[in-house]
Amino acid sequence: MSSAPDDVLHLLRQRGRPAEPDDLEALMRGVAAAPEGLAGPEWVELIAPDADADLTRALAAWRAELARNDGGLDVSPAPSERLAALRAELARRGLDGFVVPRADEHQGEYVPRRSQRLAWLTGFAGSAGLAIVLADRAAIFVDGRYTLAVRQQVDVEAFVPHQIPEQSPEAWIAANLPKGGRLGFDPWLQTVDGHDRFARATERAGGSFVPVEQNPIDAVWRDRPAAPLAPVVPQPEEFSGETSASRRKRIGEIVAARGADVALLTAPDSIAWLLNVRGGDVPRTPFPLGFALLHSDGHVDLYMDRRKIPARTVAWLGNAVTLAPPEELGPALDTLGKSGRRVLIETSTAPWWAATRLKAAGVAMVRDADPVALPKACKNAVELEGIRVAHRRDGAAVSRFLAWLARESVGGRLREIEVSDRLQQMRLETGKLRDLSFDTISGAGPNGAVVHYHASPATERTLEPGSLYLVDSGGQYRDGTTDVTRTVAIGTPSVEMRDRFTRVLKGHIALAMARFPAGTTGSQLDTLARYALWQAGLDYDHGTGHGVGAYLSVHEGPQRISKVASNIALQPGMIVSNEPGYYKAGAYGIRIENLLAVREAKIEGADRRYLEFETLTLAPIDLACVEPALLTGAERAWLDAYHRRVRDTIAPQVDEATRRWLEGATRAI
Repeated sequence: MSSAPDDVLHLLRQRGRPAEPDDLEALMRGVAAAPEGLAGPEWVELIAPDADADLTRALAAWRAELARNDGGLDVSPAPSERLAALRAELARRGLDGFVVPRADEHQGEYVPRRSQRLAWLTGFAGSAGLAIVLADRAAIFVDGRYTLAVRQQVDVEAFVPHQIPEQSPEAWIAANLPKGGRLGFDPWLQTVDGHDRFARATERAGGSFVPVEQNPIDAVWRDRPAAPLAPVVPQPEEFSGETSASRRKRIGEIVAARGADVALLTAPDSIAWLLNVRGGDVPRTPFPLGFALLHSDGHVDLYMDRRKIPARTVAWLGNAVTLAPPEELGPALDTLGKSGRRVLIETSTAPWWAATRLKAAGVAMVRDADPVALPKACKNAVELEGIRVAHRRDGAAVSRFLAWLARESVGGRLREIEVSDRLQQMRLETGKLRDLSFDTISGAGPNGAVVHYHASPATERTLEPGSLYLVDSGGQYRDGTTDVTRTVAIGTPSVEMRDRFTRVLKGHIALAMARFPAGTTGSQLDTLARYALWQAGLDYDHGTGHGVGAYLSVHEGPQRISKVASNIALQPGMIVSNEPGYYKAGAYGIRIENLLAVREAKIEGADRRYLEFETLTLAPIDLACVEPALLTGAERAWLDAYHRRVRDTIAPQVDEATRRWLEGATRAI
């Protein structure tokens, strides 16, 4: 029986929009499963594009009621009954174990609530991880960002934590899967490359890696949320700088040059960029979930739930984009085989299901990188200017926040959640904020040492005098995506804190000032950010820089700055973060992050083409934490010049009290 409220049905009928209650409820459950973001109830367009205030209020109340059922994702650690239920389901299916990745069919950082199986099973809330469940033991694998968080969020008696890459899931499988054991996996959640690694590990153990038709967690997760439905909207050329037709033609030519007729696109941000659309199916990242087949002639077959594509967006997409429901992707892949088409597929991100279907259809597969990824990473002039504007706006909000924090933190009464809420409010007051670009990391004292810490009523701390406070945050604006970290002294920092902060700052400045030959990769520059720390026997376990999208994902490839080897050269137009850090467990964390744009460097007499960075982020760096004696003359000059630019750009945008604070916060050292 439908639970559609009578008042909603009545209001819809009054406005000439009668709806079948069951269909309306299914649509609303999908709407409620999508994050609402901070831009208001734009999702109402999916039900009634001309909804007035009364209907909007009624729909919003119904949505809120449906959203209260969160599927148990906020329970940490997860109840032991869930693990027991999964083991019983595995035994019923004749499986000796199961792999539970923190992934959906698209392998993105953010996944919809219905796909957060790892969180439901374990309570782990991080953005990357994997669990392996056997009949008598279980393990959870995370990277260096989450070594502290995993022990806080997960029952470590039930799931023994391991850190990647020091301890790999494959090695654990080889050592723990019983001989002859059948280890199950969801073929939609394993990439082609990932499948091959796990299959080899199970073979070493004398077992087998077995695909399952229905994910066994779905069979025991009784209140699993619906698939999300957020409206797909146009991203106009004033922000994108290029028409979708131009992009489709350009990328289609790349597909043909790689020897393929069609490319299978599984990354939602690639599809959003290619079609100049945005959505909101997952938290903090404005893209719709779906799959696409891009033909070398520029035509696109888009496999996406039609209910989330308003009529205006259908018109925007045009005749060269054919819409089809997601369940028709499989038959379409079969048809490609019958017609002898060659299909480009990125095996590091595409689901094993897709490659298996293509192989069964007799399709010749071209294994290569997503043809959209690199062009998307190299922003055009319009995108870059929009990103600069977004950073000027965002920098003013962050500076207002820092000025407020300097005034209000003196009493030692502020707590992590109210502080991050104030920062969000100041971004909202710009009138341009669509959403945050990720959940704000607001860590006081020891919580700042947890790299991807998320404050909760159970974990938040007071910003105490003599401590450090770390805030890592960002905004999603139609013209750009921001990401900035500042570490602030609450009261007077210790000598050790100043030393560590300044070493982090020296690494930050070294990277910001870098000039390098074209063809240089981020991994070749990573040492610059770590050198000052290394000299004191210190380091950090995360990468130094990640790519950032243009009103897309705050974590974007294929470029990065990291110890991990990369063959992707930095190119003009790419955006990367510059975020070295230092973390003393149980005491404090330090990170200084700005976003950088890669640009051509003009060096007189240069023997080849050189590149450099343009710093985009504009917010003061806390001088109370700086030990000037540790800085070279060039480093002091960089810091003074940066602060002068911050002051000149931000001061005209803020109130008088913030301007007065800004004068001192950006003073020459």
